[in-house]
Amino acid sequence: MKQIKITVYGAEQICASCVGAPGSRDTYEWLQAAIGRKYIDDHLKYEYIDIDQPPNVEKHQAFIEKIVRDDLFYPIVMINDEMVAEGIPRLKTVYHALDKHNIPLQNK
Repeated sequence: MKQIKITVYGAEQICASCVGAPGSRDTYEWLQAAIGRKYIDDHLKYEYIDIDQPPNVEKHQAFIEKIVRDDLFYPIVMINDEMVAEGIPRLKTVYHALDKHNIPLQNK
């Protein structure tokens, strides 16, 4: 099974349209915990990208330009290079995207 990368783009400041929602970093940590409860996450890699202090990686810089240009809501959840959630992510949507990659489920 190949490695699946889950990337969350966000910022310390909560987006104007998401007042009352958890912050991006909180959402990132919540997603890791929720995904880890449902899936065997041996093949999952997580990364958090702060849109105000991005790493010097062309792919991330280009996507952050798109966030600003298209006025996207953050946090934004990507699985590999597919955007699966914008703003307040719904677990059902994220799980559906992970299911497409045949991530094995935890044994209950």
